[in-house]
Amino acid sequence: MTNSRENWSARSGFIIAAIGSAVGLGNIWRFPYVAYENGGGAFLIPYLVAIFAAGLPLLFLDYAVGHKFRKAPPTAYKKLMNSEALGWWQVMVTLIIGIYYASVLSWAGSYIFYSIGQKWGEDTQGFFFNTYLQNGTGLEFGFVPTLFFGLVIVWAITMFILYGGVKKGVELSNKIFIPLLVILFTILVIQAVRLPGAVEGLNAFFTPNWEAMANYKVWLAAFGHIFFSLSIGFGIMLTYASYLKVKTNLTGSGVVVALANSSFEILAGIGIFAALGFMAFSAGVPVNEVVSGGIGLAFIAFPKIISSLGAGGDLFGFLFFSSLAVAGITSMVSILEVPIASFQDKLGWSRKKAVTIVAGGSAIVSTLIFSTKSAITFVDIIDYFANNIGIVLGGLLSIVLVTWFRRPLLAQLKDHINQYSSIKLGKGWDFLLTVVTPLSLLVALGLTLKAVVTEGYGGYAPEVLWPIAGAVLAVFIIGAIAFSCLKDKDSEEN
Repeated sequence: MTNSRENWSARSGFIIAAIGSAVGLGNIWRFPYVAYENGGGAFLIPYLVAIFAAGLPLLFLDYAVGHKFRKAPPTAYKKLMNSEALGWWQVMVTLIIGIYYASVLSWAGSYIFYSIGQKWGEDTQGFFFNTYLQNGTGLEFGFVPTLFFGLVIVWAITMFILYGGVKKGVELSNKIFIPLLVILFTILVIQAVRLPGAVEGLNAFFTPNWEAMANYKVWLAAFGHIFFSLSIGFGIMLTYASYLKVKTNLTGSGVVVALANSSFEILAGIGIFAALGFMAFSAGVPVNEVVSGGIGLAFIAFPKIISSLGAGGDLFGFLFFSSLAVAGITSMVSILEVPIASFQDKLGWSRKKAVTIVAGGSAIVSTLIFSTKSAITFVDIIDYFANNIGIVLGGLLSIVLVTWFRRPLLAQLKDHINQYSSIKLGKGWDFLLTVVTPLSLLVALGLTLKAVVTEGYGGYAPEVLWPIAGAVLAVFIIGAIAFSCLKDKDSEEN
């Protein structure tokens, strides 16, 4: 068969798209909080170790598999080691993530407009939960029109980009959005560091707590964060690498992506903690009393900061929520690209058909679930299980099956990547992938499972937590088995 697979226009197109995938909402609202909670400035040491000991080795593995076989995860793993189900597990994870990620992205988009005139008033928490989300108790399925329309807009933009294909859709959108994100967030950081109290916030972020270095949980947090931050182990970078031209510097590209991602995270930390320092200064309390991460930071704490700025807060809010939306849309596109490419490879669908069925179907499910009064409950629980079990287990298996059970494959992949790379991989890469990365992921997964089984998650009642968690895990398992049993286009042609 001739390979008619789409390609990036150039290596630079791949790099900027990979950066667009890696730089998402988590870089802005997760990294600063994780760093602060795990030793402040001292966290940067295990963070850097994790990049080189786990992040880059696994990133190179994803690149090698995708580039060598020029297919999305299911077909690539089938060709590599007859493990198509592993690829479909990763596809199911990305589908689930895309379905709830759109919801958070729509919230950020809505808040761009709410920031103009600071429509949330003085009670930012009450506005977010009661007025905007109309959050209910337990599981409530009442329809919330505002959430519905926000989701429709997000999915329309996402599908428009995906219909454009690799070059005119994914690559072009990243070439527009990534520079825009850098400009928006740089202006935001400049504004933030000039605020009263910003220095105290930066001191809280960068001051090292060296005692934390002896705590194994800090190291696990660093390794876990890098795993999610670089979009590795769940099909995105593998799929993106499959669109590369044959002669491409793979390891050099990976280093550029990792450095760009880390640079943006540190920039985000500076901006976020400068703003939190101002919030603490305005309230007359220590910084540690106002620090928060995730949804609480974005939609409760930051609106408070914006309100404290008076009339100037409108611009600050516009910059912050626009940054969230732009970072989110580039990641959203990369997430959906995995299942779209997988069904194209498996069933021979055209790009248009794959986008219509995969993204269109996801959009319907997403709007049905996340236009309800339980939207934030679904987001929180699905996010936890998809990231801490779905991604980690899929990534762990992709490493272990190669390095522990089919050892000769590792040498083949290393030879392939070295053939096209400026930085050659040696025995150090073998050791990191065989020992350090899988063991760190295995420990993280074990601790997560132990905590969930013994303590539950997030204080949710069992009748709320387990139906949602069970449905998510069922989608992973059933989807992986069912789709791997389908006949692919090559079998039907033969």
